[in-house]
Amino acid sequence: MKLDGFGLFVRDMKTMVEFYRDVMGFKIKWEEGKKDVYLVKDGILFLLYGREDFEKMSKKKFEYVNMSGHFEIALSVDNFSEVDKTYQELIAKGATPVMEPETMPWGQRTCYIADPEGNLIEIGSFNK
Repeated sequence: MKLDGFGLFVRDMKTMVEFYRDVMGFKIKWEEGKKDVYLVKDGILFLLYGREDFEKMSKKKFEYVNMSGHFEIALSVDNFSEVDKTYQELIAKGATPVMEPETMPWGQRTCYIADPEGNLIEIGSFNK
């Protein structure tokens, strides 16, 4: 099997599209009003599905726990200074700060922000 992409179930499609497009810089393939959104970052497909739309399509009702802190997207940058710079840029664009850049004992400099629905996004590098 080959990983093709991954999906995220969302409550507010418009807000999430704007965040991943305007704040995170993902390329978006979406016409407003369409049910699914395709985002592409570094050749990886990232899909947004409306929770209610997915339930209608699958004809099943799902129970969702509070997703804050249970889903993480890991993004890498070139070096330690880019971690700091990217974190500041994303916060300035409206991302929610979770953890400021810090160098970990295992040698990675990393930080965390959250998207509008509380999913974690890690920005990190192992290159000084």
